[in-house]
Amino acid sequence: MNLPTQQASIAWTFYPHNSTLEVVFFGTFISPSGWVGWGINPTSPEMTGTRALIAFSDPNTGQIVLLPYILDPNVKLQKSPLLSRPLDVGLVSSTAAMYGGKMATIHNGAAIQIYATIKLESNRTKIHLVWNRGLYVQGYSPTIHPTTSTDLSSIATFDVLSGSSAPQHTDLTMLRVIHGTMNAISWGILLPMGAITARYFRPIQALGPAWFYAHAGIQLFAVILGTVGFAIGIRLGQLSPGVEYKLHRKLGIAVFCLGALQTLALLFRPDTRNKFRKYWKSYHHFVGYSCVVLGFVNVFQGFEVMGASRSYAKLSYCLGLSTLIGVSIALEVNSWVVFCRKSKEEKMRREGLIGTSDKGSSGIHT
Repeated sequence: MNLPTQQASIAWTFYPHNSTLEVVFFGTFISPSGWVGWGINPTSPEMTGTRALIAFSDPNTGQIVLLPYILDPNVKLQKSPLLSRPLDVGLVSSTAAMYGGKMATIHNGAAIQIYATIKLESNRTKIHLVWNRGLYVQGYSPTIHPTTSTDLSSIATFDVLSGSSAPQHTDLTMLRVIHGTMNAISWGILLPMGAITARYFRPIQALGPAWFYAHAGIQLFAVILGTVGFAIGIRLGQLSPGVEYKLHRKLGIAVFCLGALQTLALLFRPDTRNKFRKYWKSYHHFVGYSCVVLGFVNVFQGFEVMGASRSYAKLSYCLGLSTLIGVSIALEVNSWVVFCRKSKEEKMRREGLIGTSDKGSSGIHT
């Protein structure tokens, strides 16, 4: 059976009369100093709790060595090195061999076969298979594997008797692209555009209340679009058991909550003559700018999660963001020029250097 990630595959023979499973796993290395492993999780389809067999080059002899490991929660948290220890499952025998025989060497793309004979529990034929590969081994301790979405999805559940596998949501690429695009546009482009509209167009008296409607409309559309993107992200998490992006998830929840608070603030906006108006404005500014900053950070975090840190998608977003920043700088400079000019005119008016006629014309007294 071809496995859904890393071009791995597995073959097996199951003997129902004594519940014995003979397995061979086919995987490939991604570096000369790397490791390849697979294992069975007795309870759930996730890495934590997996009983694994991991193959790598012996640091003393250079030969392939295959050792057993138990992936407890400390491994995921990287609190301590991964140390080999006997498995508490019915492992009868195990061995590993490079494709190409004894003369084969470990290199990027080198194929390896890991064999095992396992005694399963009686009347239990469904297994949770977990596999992965890493770049380095420190002594006899394999280090953490890459954390791209593909590497974190290396899990499959199937029945060794019938050969049927549980539904696997492996092709989530399009959903991830939609999620990333919607959130990048909403939190990373539209939301700051709404903030720019309010900051730089409000002082223009000729616009009247048009700036407010533009600001509110842009922000509302951004929050709606971001809410849909957030919901897709939640769904992606449900379709990817064992895959966690803690920082990205926490930032996403924070941005969504701040965006929701900004939207609700419109319902409680005091009148301009209300004494609480200044407190509402402070709250509105703080929550709004916090949402914009965290939105930027999480968009870039999303590119890292998708493994697109050097993609054209990130380049396009950076170009759009740079344009937005350039426009903001130009408008900020212009607003300060106007402010300084008005301050200078006001000062000259107080000193009597500028007079205003009844018609509103002004002149310099000599």
